[in-house]
Amino acid sequence: MSPITVVEGRRLSLTNLDKVIYPETGTTKGEVLHYWTTTAEPLLAHLHDRPLSFLRYPDGPDGQRFFTKNVPPGTPSWVQTCEVPHTTSGPTRQVLLQDLPSLVWAANLVVELHAPQWTHTAPGVADRLVLDLDPGTPATVVECCTAARWLRDRLAADGLEAHAKTSGSKGLHLVVPIEPTPSERATAYARTLAVEAAGALRGLVVHKMTRSLRSGKVFVDFSQNAAAKTTAVAYTLRARAVPTVSTPVTWDEVADCTDPEQLAFRFEEIAPRLAHHGDLHAPLLDPDRARPLPRAA
Repeated sequence: MSPITVVEGRRLSLTNLDKVIYPETGTTKGEVLHYWTTTAEPLLAHLHDRPLSFLRYPDGPDGQRFFTKNVPPGTPSWVQTCEVPHTTSGPTRQVLLQDLPSLVWAANLVVELHAPQWTHTAPGVADRLVLDLDPGTPATVVECCTAARWLRDRLAADGLEAHAKTSGSKGLHLVVPIEPTPSERATAYARTLAVEAAGALRGLVVHKMTRSLRSGKVFVDFSQNAAAKTTAVAYTLRARAVPTVSTPVTWDEVADCTDPEQLAFRFEEIAPRLAHHGDLHAPLLDPDRARPLPRAA
């Protein structure tokens, strides 16, 4: 019989807590759930009002993995959902994780959390801009850091403030608070930056997704600003060989990175980082930090 726990008045059945989810480290599902609860405050702040997509990996990163945007079967009635428009398939319903019980329910499914750059109150109107820096082997996050610093300065020239986080996989994400802007315009501006970076950092950066162009280069993926696209949220666990986390980092850490392991953070490192730095992405939650995109964008 699965143990029942009560979280802020909500009864939850938690399953298979002793199951090993990450075999390489022996990390159990119970430890995964503990991580989500101890990181709930900043995580919920960044999830607030954003329709979520789940990458589920209930048998660990080497087992079956499946991506879903729809509300999973059996979702409790008290978990908030919202209608999300889609141009081809019509509206769907997606989950909103607005409180701790809902987060624990989602964590029990064993998921990565992915969100769009807009909230459900204004679908397709971005309040964040994201640039996904993805290294092609043998390039690593070290090369991403060089590209990130160039992009940070380029964004600053337009009056925009970039905040960095690891993807939790191989690369970096730059996230920028912007005044509400149609996703199409945000995508066009992000593409302009990617093209400029490829021109300024020839031999290091590419802006095209073509695999044959990406070996040893950093691909600046601007497409995640499209209304239909999503990005791994800050503090989410990833379905990797070990329990890595998409982790906000300082620009000093970016500048000082000479080895990929310097920017590879596991779940047990997040609480000490939060105690030391606080939430490095908290400025993204302050509407007064948002700035308009350049008029030409």
